[in-house]
Amino acid sequence: MIPKLYSIFKLRCPKCLKGQFFESRVYDLKKLGNVRNECPKCKVNYIPEPGFYFGAMYVSYALGVVVFVAIWAGANWFFTDVSVWTQITILTILIVLLSPLIFALSKIIYANIFIHFDKDTSSRVEKDD
Repeated sequence: MIPKLYSIFKLRCPKCLKGQFFESRVYDLKKLGNVRNECPKCKVNYIPEPGFYFGAMYVSYALGVVVFVAIWAGANWFFTDVSVWTQITILTILIVLLSPLIFALSKIIYANIFIHFDKDTSSRVEKDD
């Protein structure tokens, strides 16, 4: 469980936890969500089949719902007399700002479902470095 969380939060290779998963930073809009073909350290294939990351749409939807509910609940909890239109405005702005992060997290979470951590690969990569 801990290696998967490390991989997700650090955006690292799910197999060795060393290589970068994405080609660029999360908010680099020119390369938004571009996944590398393979890990630069352990050479695991990040794209096992064409259209592999279409399944990440379901993860993205779930993350969007979590963010929506958290923002809505927080707005109602901390600000008791906020109008509906103010809540909608806050939600819209935050969802737009968080969209690249949600997009990236959905892909790395989806990859972690199918690519598993390998302690042997991780230690072999450390020795090579």
